[in-house]
Amino acid sequence: MDIVFSQKQLVHRPQQYGVHGRLVTPLENPNRAETLLKRLTECGLSHREPEDVGREAITAVHAGHYVDYLSGAWSRFQALKNAGPEVLPNSHPYYAGASALGARPAPRTTGILGQTGWYIGDLSCAMGEHSFKAAYASAMTAATAADRVLAGEPAAYALCRPPGHHAYPDRANGFCFFNNAAIAAQRLRSKHGKVAIIDFDTHHGDGTQAIFYDRGDVFVGSVHTDTTEYYPFFFGYADETGRGEGEGCNRNIPLAFKADDDGIISGVELLIEAATSFGAEALVVSAGWDAHKDDPLSRLSVTGEAYERIGERLGAMNLPTVIVQEGGYSLAAVAECAPRFVETFGR
Repeated sequence: MDIVFSQKQLVHRPQQYGVHGRLVTPLENPNRAETLLKRLTECGLSHREPEDVGREAITAVHAGHYVDYLSGAWSRFQALKNAGPEVLPNSHPYYAGASALGARPAPRTTGILGQTGWYIGDLSCAMGEHSFKAAYASAMTAATAADRVLAGEPAAYALCRPPGHHAYPDRANGFCFFNNAAIAAQRLRSKHGKVAIIDFDTHHGDGTQAIFYDRGDVFVGSVHTDTTEYYPFFFGYADETGRGEGEGCNRNIPLAFKADDDGIISGVELLIEAATSFGAEALVVSAGWDAHKDDPLSRLSVTGEAYERIGERLGAMNLPTVIVQEGGYSLAAVAECAPRFVETFGR
C-alpha cells in the first residue's frame, strides 16, 4: 500500500483556534502528519507524491465560487486596516441561502469580511498565507490515492492534512477546507457504480454527509461521539438517513460519552453491514484516531486495540479502498493507532 503525501501540506501553520471562549494554540498542526508519515513508512508503506490533477477534482464536490474565495482570502484579508495575521470570521449569516444541504449561491456581499463569514463556519479554520496551498495539496493527495486504486491497486493511504470531513460544499469547518473523502469517493465513481464512505473519527463527518445527502450512489456511514453536547453539534443524529434519492443512504451511529472499544467496533460492524447491503463496489475510509482515550478532544474510552480490530473488519470487505486521514491530535496515540490499523487491514 502506498502513502500519498506532499510536504506542501505542512505549510499550513495556524496560530489560533477558538474553543470554550478562548483563542488557543491549534491542535491541528504539521507534527501530526510528520508523525504519521514516519510511523507508516517504518511499517513498510511506500511514500508517493501526489499529482496535480487539477482544480476539477475539487469542484466535482465543492462550489467553484468557494474555491475562488479560499484561493484569494489571505491576501484580501491582509488589505484590511488593522488586519490580524490570519483570516478569521467575525460574523455569520442566519440565512443559509439554500433549503438543502448542498452548495449555497455565492453571497451577495463582495467584501472580504462578509464573505469570510459566509465561507468559514467557525473559529477552527484560521487561514495564513500558505493555507490554501496546503489544502489544495491535501485535496490532490486524496485524488491521487483514488487514482491509484482506480488503476488497480487494492488500497492506498491518503495522508491528508489539513483533514476534510467537516468541509461542506461551500464552507470550511472544524480544521477542514476541502472534503478529501468526498473528493476520493467522487473520483471512484468514475468506475464504480456505488461507493461507500465509512467514517470512524470521533467527530461526525457532517460535511461528508451534506455533500452526498441527496444522492443514492454514495453511502455515508459514521460512528462518532453523540453530538448533543459535542462538535459538530447540529448534525450526526441517528434519524438523519438521507433525502430524496439519498433516502436510506446515510447512517449515523452516535456513541455515548465513555463508550469503549466494543462500542466503536460494533458501530463499524453495523456500517459495514449497511454498506454491503447498499451494494458498495468501492470503499473510502475516513480514518480518525481521535476517539482514542488519550486524545485531547476525545470523550470516549477507546484504546489502540480497537483500531486493530476495525482494520481487520474493513480489510475483510475486500473492496478497492482509499484510506483518508482525518483527525487524531495526540502524537503518541496516532503513532500507535495508525500502524495497528494498517497492519490488520492489509492481512
